[in-house]
Amino acid sequence: MRTAIGVDLGGSHVTAAVVTDDGTIHRQFEQDLEDLKFEKVVDVLSERVGAAIKDGGSEVVGIGIGSPGNIDAKSGAVLYSPNFGWENAPLGETLRKRFNLPVYVGNDARCATLGEYTFGIGRNTKDFVLLTLGTGIGGGIVAGGELVLGNRWGAGEVGHHQIRPKDGFICACGKIGCFEAQASGTGLIRHAMAVAPSFPRSTLLDVARDKLSSKKIRKAAQDGDRHALGAWNNYCADLAIGLANIIAFVNPETIALGGGVSSAGDFMLDAVRPQVDALTTMVPKGTTKLLVAALGNNAGQAGAAQMAFRGGLSARATEVAPAG
Repeated sequence: MRTAIGVDLGGSHVTAAVVTDDGTIHRQFEQDLEDLKFEKVVDVLSERVGAAIKDGGSEVVGIGIGSPGNIDAKSGAVLYSPNFGWENAPLGETLRKRFNLPVYVGNDARCATLGEYTFGIGRNTKDFVLLTLGTGIGGGIVAGGELVLGNRWGAGEVGHHQIRPKDGFICACGKIGCFEAQASGTGLIRHAMAVAPSFPRSTLLDVARDKLSSKKIRKAAQDGDRHALGAWNNYCADLAIGLANIIAFVNPETIALGGGVSSAGDFMLDAVRPQVDALTTMVPKGTTKLLVAALGNNAGQAGAAQMAFRGGLSARATEVAPAG
């Protein structure tokens, strides 16, 4: 069976996996990143990919890398990545010189979408959206069975449409009230801080700010803590606005929610679904399924490997990724 190396390159770690063409991940090679300079990241990435290639043997047909940022799908250059502070970083070209294999580079969220669509909850659908609710909100859109890439490979950045442009939180991108600022894991923490004055006896914030997590708030809400529930309810209201907007934008059959916050499962879905239905107007209510993604943190590696199998993110891939 053919194998490819699927790489999930994050702002703090890299994982290279040996993946067969049915999406099965056979082994993972991980390492934390301590220095985000391009040359240092490439060295760590190359070492992990090399170990994966050795494990995968002669059946390895290519390398797929999911990286944060805006990616030139043809060259594999990272045009801009705020996570790393890179501009016009020649990631694909550099790795082709190190390995005698085709190398493809795509945005990490689009790779995760491809993985979830091909091997996860999106199988057997034609119109599909993945949202990853973590520190930020990543995403990807499949329309008519084709991953939407956009004019300059930027399609799917749903985290940066504004849902509260007048009274929302300031987003890392500089705008006010972006979907990401309101409905990511970071957004949940900010909601907890925002409603704290209404709960002066709450012990939820009796920890250092850098120790407070969305998981802690969510678990406290599930246990009935009034402060946490106030934050959670505001968070779910903002999440519902963004989801209803996405339904209006692309009318998908399924929206899959991944990332850390999605571990809330039915506690989140039961709160959000009725609100999404109330905000859905131009298509029949309830016709878009809201589900928790199936592949978890493995979606990016599976999708990056699938990118290598098919010769690019597009099903009609024209990306050129020569070896050597």
